Amino acid sequence: MNDEREETGTAGEEPEEGFGELLKFTLTGFAGGLVLAVVLDSLALSRSAVGQWMVRTLAGEGESIFEGIYAMHRRIGGAASSMAEAYGWGKFFGIALPWLIDAVSRLAGVDVYGVEGFYIPFFYALSDQIGGNVSGFVYLRRKSPTTGRAVRSYLASPVMVSGLALILTVPLGLLFARMAGFSPSTQIRTALETIVANLCWVPPLLGWLAERRRERARG
Repeated sequence: MNDEREETGTAGEEPEEGFGELLKFTLTGFAGGLVLAVVLDSLALSRSAVGQWMVRTLAGEGESIFEGIYAMHRRIGGAASSMAEAYGWGKFFGIALPWLIDAVSRLAGVDVYGVEGFYIPFFYALSDQIGGNVSGFVYLRRKSPTTGRAVRSYLASPVMVSGLALILTVPLGLLFARMAGFSPSTQIRTALETIVANLCWVPPLLGWLAERRRERARG
């Protein structure tokens, strides 16, 4: 029993996860997206497709760029692997997916400002979350002797479980907002829609709080 707790703890709980750093990256991305949106609207580029791409990338994926840099810095520095690093790598590699979805949708004639385009901000906001969730599970599987142990560690991790909940529920919120009449008709509205949908800060926050509790327990 003691060995099982030790192995599960090793797979699911690193002593220094670094989720506080990831949370800072999210807030930086939000600020960058809003500032760029204000500038573009002031230049009468409210419906620029390229402008929307840049605003959504910063507001929805800006933190992933910084998280990728964070993960690379840890790897170059020779730090031990952690859940936060695996999470950061997964989010970094998920950046390009919404660019492809956005471009294909516009070329296919989808009304990106109407109800039928509700899924576009979802992928800008949470495709990196999908990547982070998958990468986090892969990390847990490598650290666990069996898949069953990895699943139990996954379900015991507030970061992984909250991330999965966001992936399943945020699209419904975006759909309801579009059905209620919301449209990203300006760059500021585009940024706000993406920021509201980008709840990627929730898993890092829960991870950071869990890290603080462990530190106090070791106290």
